[in-house]
Amino acid sequence: MSPLRHPQARRQSGAAILMAMFTVVLVATLASAALWQQWRAVEVESAERSRMQATWILHGALDWARLILAEDGRKGGSDNLTEPWAIALEPARLSSFIAADRNDTQTPDPSMDAFLSGQMSDLQARFNVRNLVADGKVHAPSVAVLVRLFALLDLPEQQAQALAKDYLRAHLAAASANGDPQAALLPQDIEQLRWLGLDGAAIDKLRPYITLLPESAPINVNTAPEVVLRAAIPALEQSAAQRLLLLRSKKPWENVTEFRQAAQLPTATPETELFATQTRFFEIRGSLQIQGRTVHEISVVQRENQKVKTLWRTRSVALARTLQ
Repeated sequence: MSPLRHPQARRQSGAAILMAMFTVVLVATLASAALWQQWRAVEVESAERSRMQATWILHGALDWARLILAEDGRKGGSDNLTEPWAIALEPARLSSFIAADRNDTQTPDPSMDAFLSGQMSDLQARFNVRNLVADGKVHAPSVAVLVRLFALLDLPEQQAQALAKDYLRAHLAAASANGDPQAALLPQDIEQLRWLGLDGAAIDKLRPYITLLPESAPINVNTAPEVVLRAAIPALEQSAAQRLLLLRSKKPWENVTEFRQAAQLPTATPETELFATQTRFFEIRGSLQIQGRTVHEISVVQRENQKVKTLWRTRSVALARTLQ
């Protein structure tokens, strides 16, 4: 009888085959795990590199924006929508600038393209909610502006009155807290006005027209939209507001006196103290698309003469389609 036909020999042969198959499966599993870990490490490194690149590019863009505002402050005069800071930066391919700077004739890798865009806006073009309180009490002229703004946006006017009272209550509580962690918090941004009873629908309507600055600040009549002007000036009709917008597009007002004359306002009214033609607070928005992700950054800066300091910055990341 042949040895291979012996039952014990057949069992040994089958065991050897099973062991070989098990070894192959084990090696394949270990190799797959090693490859996955290597791929994961490459992905993490790539994401971290993209994050760092985005951080430095957006940081540079913020510095560039601050230089523009500082130069504008050095020149003086009114702040208006004809100045360089008000011109938006449309999406621009950074690799094109790099290639031009290096006299590089090679076609850049599309997968490494980065697109930068940005916009600066005047935060004093909006109504500042902090104006509602002055010297520890409700500021009646500012409340009147807020009430008119609510009416123009088809929001209940009683909500404006309630917001003013609740904001005063929160302001007084925060002022007397003396570091107490249990004390009521004063809203620091628009979304936090929910704490004072505003719902999401009301906040969405108000967002383009209100702001929360670190201190009271007048409305810049050279940059304020029509709705804000109508809210700031009692009984100002839509046609009159549009006439003011047309006048300022031709020649921005250099001071409040010029604006008051154009708007045919009395020499001294409670509302005139709410107006200005210069701005100290700006919002800077930057977006960088790189390697399939778009990084959005919003910064709020304060300008004092030629000094521009950043008050806060926030950043978010989202998946994006490649720009054509």
